[in-house]
Amino acid sequence: MQALEKLVATLSTWVWGPLMLTLLVGTGLYLTILLKGLQFRALPHAFKLIWTKDQDHEGDISHFAALMTALAATVGIGNIVGVATAISLGGPGAVFWMWVTGLVGMATKYSEAVLAVKYREKGPHGMRGGPMYYLSKGAGLPWLGTLFAVFTACAAFGIGNMTQANAAAKIFEATFNVPLMTSGIVLSLLTGLVILGGIRSIGRFTSFLVPLMIVTYVSASLWVLIMHVQQIPHAFGLIFYHAFNPSAATGGFAGATVAAAMRFGIARGVFSNESGLGSAPIAAAAARTNHPVKQALVSMTQTFIDTLVVCTMTALVILTASSWTQGVSPAELTSSSMAESLGHTGRVIVAISTALFAYSTLIGWHYYGEKAIEYLLGSHWIKAYRVTFTIAVMIGAITSLEFVWNFSDLANGLMAIPNLIGLLLLSKIIKQETTRYFSSKNNA
Repeated sequence: MQALEKLVATLSTWVWGPLMLTLLVGTGLYLTILLKGLQFRALPHAFKLIWTKDQDHEGDISHFAALMTALAATVGIGNIVGVATAISLGGPGAVFWMWVTGLVGMATKYSEAVLAVKYREKGPHGMRGGPMYYLSKGAGLPWLGTLFAVFTACAAFGIGNMTQANAAAKIFEATFNVPLMTSGIVLSLLTGLVILGGIRSIGRFTSFLVPLMIVTYVSASLWVLIMHVQQIPHAFGLIFYHAFNPSAATGGFAGATVAAAMRFGIARGVFSNESGLGSAPIAAAAARTNHPVKQALVSMTQTFIDTLVVCTMTALVILTASSWTQGVSPAELTSSSMAESLGHTGRVIVAISTALFAYSTLIGWHYYGEKAIEYLLGSHWIKAYRVTFTIAVMIGAITSLEFVWNFSDLANGLMAIPNLIGLLLLSKIIKQETTRYFSSKNNA
């Protein structure tokens, strides 16, 4: 078993090495150029489209519900612990490189959703789409679509299930002394109540939970920043300066090179916003819309909200405090930083936010895994998958998961490879659909 764990850890490190990160950011940059900076030009229009109903068009849920389902899976513990890890290992400059992944990742997220809606199909349990469908139907590579679905099904039980349940259970144990088993049972029941109803149930639930949890966390962060308003310019100065200059050792902070800032900023940014992994377009395919570009524009706001808003709030809370210079572990850094201003209340806010972020990720990733299972085994396996997924939540909450974390990272990284191939092969289709939409008089 130890040999297997070592192998998986080694493969995960290799998959998420410089080549993968360069490919992810490079694809986003290529799509940004191809689409002439669409994510900057069309962002106001994209936010407007979130609220359009398109009730008479094909699909299962609204633009808003599809966005919230994708955000549920994306806004997770990476927005709290991931940002803290980037700063701890890469210094303040890592935040700049997280922003870079977000800005170019918006073009990637947009492109994924264009293809997901264009090549989706109607199934017995609603619309189904995503990389496995556009790889098969669009690129003519069904074997690559199958590989993507296999990796997604594996990742759904790891990064999308057991690790999230474990993170939520452990922080409730540390903050409120709630036993792991109790948290596991409650999480399992809450997950089952939502996912057994399918995408419409998930859409309704995430439409309520996700805005609530994001607004609550951002509001708490803004409260802290108002208390440290004079230090905000200094925090931004640290971010921009150390993006291109080494961070010197200070207090308990060991210092970081520019290469470390780039590496950990890009890696944590990609983990947080998932642009290029191919997960979010599975939710986008369920949206009611009459044109692929409409939902794609809505989908790209997901990366903006995740990285440019939520991750930035975490980063500024950390950099306007002193804990990051005192050797506090990444797992405790955000909590400790917020506690500097709000005392124990700050720790409670971070604990509840972490639990909610983890729980929402469970719900969103369940849907991704379900569609992967449906693609691989057929719709008759969906009920069994939902029950198995619910049970796995309880197991994850009470189990040591070092192997699962490494395996999840590996599966997550392997998802990106076929997806990026599909994006590059179908980039002309993305361009054509975009041109057709914006040249139409009915694009409002």
